Amino acid sequence: MDELWIEITRTRGSAPRDAGTAMRVTQTDTEGTIGGGALEYAAIAKARSILARRGDEQTETIPLGPTLGQCCGGAVTLHYTYQKCVTDVQVFQMHEGKSGGARPEHLWVWGAGHVGRAVINTCHPQQFKITWIDSSADRFPANTDTHITKIPAADMPRLALRAPRSAHHLIFTYSHDIDLALCAALLQHGAASIGLIGSETKWARFSKRLRAMGLDPSAITCPIGDKSLGKTPRAIAHGTVQSLLAAPNPKVSA
Repeated sequence: MDELWIEITRTRGSAPRDAGTAMRVTQTDTEGTIGGGALEYAAIAKARSILARRGDEQTETIPLGPTLGQCCGGAVTLHYTYQKCVTDVQVFQMHEGKSGGARPEHLWVWGAGHVGRAVINTCHPQQFKITWIDSSADRFPANTDTHITKIPAADMPRLALRAPRSAHHLIFTYSHDIDLALCAALLQHGAASIGLIGSETKWARFSKRLRAMGLDPSAITCPIGDKSLGKTPRAIAHGTVQSLLAAPNPKVSA
């Protein structure tokens, strides 16, 4: 067997994806996503370890807490199987359309994971001047459109202080700590709008910590996207970008 499937079979509390979500893993590639971030990285590493030793199929329950650097507060049960025991990974089909809303001149996208890539693919060159940031160059796809400026930055919050104050920001890095530091930096620096991916539990904790820093979190929208569209990266991206385009004074709306 040269591939393994990871399926979310159960969730409890806040979780990045619903039960039934699955992704395929080989030693060199992946297809689909179970939510990105530290959870997915750990699951991929475990799946590849199972593949390397031809290990048995197994199930594990993972708390989404401090051990993963996350504060969702929930838990997910993952099943690792050699057989594709679920339907094809569901993909949200976006419908192109025109919007008469205002176009932000600058959009800074923080994070090159599944949601970051989905946002980049959703945006048209005529709509945004995009700056795309992550912690290292190898986190970006090899090929991107010429209108996108990619910046590898070991200290992303420090870079945020150099962004134009007219820029709109979407934050979805692989680390909750980096997400929080970016929120704080942008609140201090100023921005046209700030959107943050996350659960209501994550946002409640972030709000409390930002207020403890003497900052007003009300300028940040979290969660981003349109809940009615679902939790897939494309669904989140579609709802988020449409909110930016439709707002009279562009602001990311939940």
